[in-house]
Amino acid sequence: MRKRWILWVILWGVSSGLYAQTKITKQALLEAMRRGSVYTTQVLLDEQGKAKGDYDLLQATWTDYEAMWHTGQLIGGLLAVYEVTKEPTLLEKARQAGDWWIAQQMQSPAKMKGMLRAVHGASVGDYINVTTITDGTPPIFQLANVTKDKRYARVCQEAGDWLLTHTYIEEEGLFYNIIDPTTGEVWKDKSPHAQHQKEEVTLKMVARPNVEGYLFKDLYAFTGKKRYKEVFLNQCETLLKTQHENGFWMDFEPNNPETGYVHPRFNIWNAEALVETYTLTKEKKYLEAATKTAKGMQKLMQKNGVIYYKSYTNGKHKTNSATASATAFSGLLWLRLKKLGDNTFDEDITKAAQWLLANQFPSNHPDKNLAGGFIDLRLRQKKGKSSIVFRDIATAFALRFLAAYYQEMPITND
Repeated sequence: MRKRWILWVILWGVSSGLYAQTKITKQALLEAMRRGSVYTTQVLLDEQGKAKGDYDLLQATWTDYEAMWHTGQLIGGLLAVYEVTKEPTLLEKARQAGDWWIAQQMQSPAKMKGMLRAVHGASVGDYINVTTITDGTPPIFQLANVTKDKRYARVCQEAGDWLLTHTYIEEEGLFYNIIDPTTGEVWKDKSPHAQHQKEEVTLKMVARPNVEGYLFKDLYAFTGKKRYKEVFLNQCETLLKTQHENGFWMDFEPNNPETGYVHPRFNIWNAEALVETYTLTKEKKYLEAATKTAKGMQKLMQKNGVIYYKSYTNGKHKTNSATASATAFSGLLWLRLKKLGDNTFDEDITKAAQWLLANQFPSNHPDKNLAGGFIDLRLRQKKGKSSIVFRDIATAFALRFLAAYYQEMPITND
């Protein structure tokens, strides 16, 4: 096992050192997408189409974690590459994953009917976290559009209606975060997160805008019902009111105002929703707020293009947490702003692509559980036990970003 770990370090170290020499060509992008999509279909998604979760290198085991969210993200990665290559096996696997996703709809207990059994896992336990659902819905709507199969969107609609009925706080533009799937209880005065255990629980500890994935915007597009649009705009108005000057939403977990910790993806999801709001309304205030987040992520990115999972508002970071999903997701946000006429982030977009191309495991990597994937690293030490964990979402976001880069940026042919 130790030899395997040393070999991995050597392979990753060589790759990481090459980022500056990585030339972005159409061939390089297509090859990276091919390797990553094969890895997704053959390794990351099981025979049911469900995401396997997090991979522990030292134990050579997979751990189930936020399966519906992870599965949704992997569907998004496959569909992005399918749009470029039209490779039918990618759509077939995305559809299989989508079928597993909608099969998680609950019929019992009666109070939960129409909701999705989207349990979080890890420190949250077997409770539903609202964004485990909403973050995973955009690819499900995309799948509905590509396949012309409305079942996928209808399941999202029924889950959205459940959330509106049971968790929405209209006057605040917030949704409660945690739901007990066995009883239907919505947690309104307690939180599972460690950072909230030290003091009296406040509303912002148990509820957030929960606009990640912009579910209600997609529901408005799917149904034309103005109620969904009103809810989405209300969520985004709350984003405007609660955004800090640094571009982040420090009052809401998983950010931590006490330590200055900034979650590498949470804030981008909010910014992504704000861009959607701008495209819907053409009101510049939403675009300006999204741009503020984009600049905040620009500051978190290191000179070589990496963004670390453990990044802080004071500029510090922990180098044992390279997070390709954050680099790729930032790149996606910057690309969206570029399409709207903002060329501020061109250099950062290129750095992100270079780092991702340089930090993909080769197809012949000795550990087949990693071969073809991208780096999303967590080093953990708990109760005397060490773990080196790689996360599937690195590949999901990398595929989306590289496909977008291929389609939208000027690239040489060789």
